[in-house]
Formats: sequence, structure tokens, C-alpha cells
Amino acid sequence: MQTQYYHVNRETPDTGVLTQAARILQQGGLVAFPTETVYGLGANGLDAQAVAGIYQAKGRPSDNPLILHIADRCELDRLARSVPANAEVLIKKFWPGPLTLVLERTACVPDAVTGGLDTVAIRMPNSAVARELIRLAGVPLAAPSANTSGRPSPTTAQAVLADLSGRIDAILDAGPSNIGVESTVIDCTTPVPTLLRPGGVTLEMLLDVLGEVEVDPALSSGKTVPRSPGMKYTHYAPRAPLLLLEGDSRTLVSRLSQEISTAMAAGKKVGAVVSRETAAKLPLEVIAAIYGSQGCPAEIAANLYGALRYFDEHPVDVIYAEGISESGLGLAVMNRLRKASGYQIIKV
Repeated sequence: MQTQYYHVNRETPDTGVLTQAARILQQGGLVAFPTETVYGLGANGLDAQAVAGIYQAKGRPSDNPLILHIADRCELDRLARSVPANAEVLIKKFWPGPLTLVLERTACVPDAVTGGLDTVAIRMPNSAVARELIRLAGVPLAAPSANTSGRPSPTTAQAVLADLSGRIDAILDAGPSNIGVESTVIDCTTPVPTLLRPGGVTLEMLLDVLGEVEVDPALSSGKTVPRSPGMKYTHYAPRAPLLLLEGDSRTLVSRLSQEISTAMAAGKKVGAVVSRETAAKLPLEVIAAIYGSQGCPAEIAANLYGALRYFDEHPVDVIYAEGISESGLGLAVMNRLRKASGYQIIKV
């Protein structure tokens, strides 16, 4: 398969290009498209055979649910059996945007989308390109991140091409994603809404609107039955083993230096995913991928996956990652780093 590659303007996308991409989707094909979070791999979310193509292209386990992306609020009613009051509050505040709602599904949603669950995950992206593509296709788009399963999610079209060239029909390039980590996923079918995956809408923002939010224990342990996309399997991993250091920032850098020195003494080529400030303190032999400045979680989130993918072109034997505070977007960053490490964590 030859993958078609199209450049589109993120603010005023070319309708002609998007019409071609929409036609591919209507015919059961796969199109990678930009959103404000990461690039998604889209298929007709009401066509089980088309959705199966996503799993095949990504090498994704079929019991890992997908998110349905919609362009208008009215599309929600044919996909969700009911929309609780708390979900309506979230829709009013955060849609379009990086928030996914888990709701009870209707019969028109294929099992291939939900992993056999009685619920479905739905969001309305803020990207003008994504919403116009959905409108032109005339169907909700099932779309996980546009990468091979387990790899760092793509925040650029070039990263999509590196993973999926020849496996999908088309890629729409609208430049880098703004947020850089996937959408927040919140289950609205539970008595108290439950945060299943932290993302662009922070826990603090949810609490400010809802007053009460439960946090799924799997965010700490990694052990779970998949209730939403991105919960069950190892994700976001670079090609080399990654160890995450987390704890007191005052001692983290010194422990990081110790771990790196020990690895280098054993003859290993060492990489580090760290802040700009910490990179300046590391030995010159360390290959450092800088994710941003300390105390700036939005910058770190935007650069995180690019930093992990940096080691595709700069291979190492082991990677050490600097953890950050879990406040705000830091919770999403730490969730992704824990998954990228396979929960190989060094507590400081």
C-alpha cells in the first residue's frame, strides 16, 4: 500500500484535500489526522471491518477500546444511550477539547470499537482539521493514536510516517500537536465520575467543575481491566529500556547522576529524558533528550513523546527519565512515563 501524504492548514484546511481523505474513510480506509492532543488513526467508527483495519495497522490488541471522535453535539445521541447531568456539565465546559467521556453505548456502536464493553468512549476534538474531516466523512471516526502499538504517540505527521508508512491510506499533516499528550478520559457511568486517564484537561480542572472525582487505582499500579483506551497495555515505550526516577526533586538529580554513572561504568551507552536544567548537570557522554524546563508541565507534555522518539535516531542501551510533580498536567506526564517504563520505577 502506498500512503498518500497531504499538507493542510490547521486554521483554514483545504476542503478539497479533506474531501479526498473523507472519501477514503467512507470506503473503509484509514487516515491519520491531526488533533490538538496527538495525531489519530481514523476509520469509520460504525464499520466493524474498517475498525479492524486500525488494529491490524497498529498491531493493537483487539480488547483495547477505541475513542469515537465526533464533530457536533447532536452526534452524541445516536452513540450514547444516555448522557448524565455530570457529562452535560463537562461537555458545556470542555467540548470541543481534550476530554473523552465514557458513556453507555447504543446498539449502533460495533463491538470492535468498545472491546466488547457496554460503554463507549467519545470526544469532540478542538482541531478544525479533525472536525471538518469528520463532518465531510459523515460518520464518527474511531481513532487511537497513529503509531504502532506500544510506541510513543505521534505529535507530528513525520512520526506517523515513520511508524505507519505503507500500512495506512493517507496522512494529513497540519504541523505539531499543541498539547502533546492524549485526551483525559473520565467515566461518567459511575456514581462519582472516575478519572481513567489523565490528559489535557487536568484533575484540578475536573474537580473545579464537578466538585468530586474518583481516580482509578490503575493510574498508580498499572494493573487493570481495560475500561477505556490506553489502560491495559504498555504504551509510549522507546526502543531501549527506560527507568523512571520519581520523588523528592531535591535529591532526584543526584540519584539520577549516580544511576547514570553506574550504568556507564558497566559499559552501557546511556540516554536521559530530562529537563533543561538537569541536562546541564549530566556527563557529556550522556545522550540527553530535553523535554522542557522544570516547573513547566505544559512544555514538558508538548515535548515528551518527541523526547522519547529521539532515541530512535540516537540508539542507547538504557534510558533514565526524570520525573516531575503530579500537579496539573504533571499527572498526565507521569502517567505516560510510568507506562513507557513498564512501571520500572526508582523511588527517590
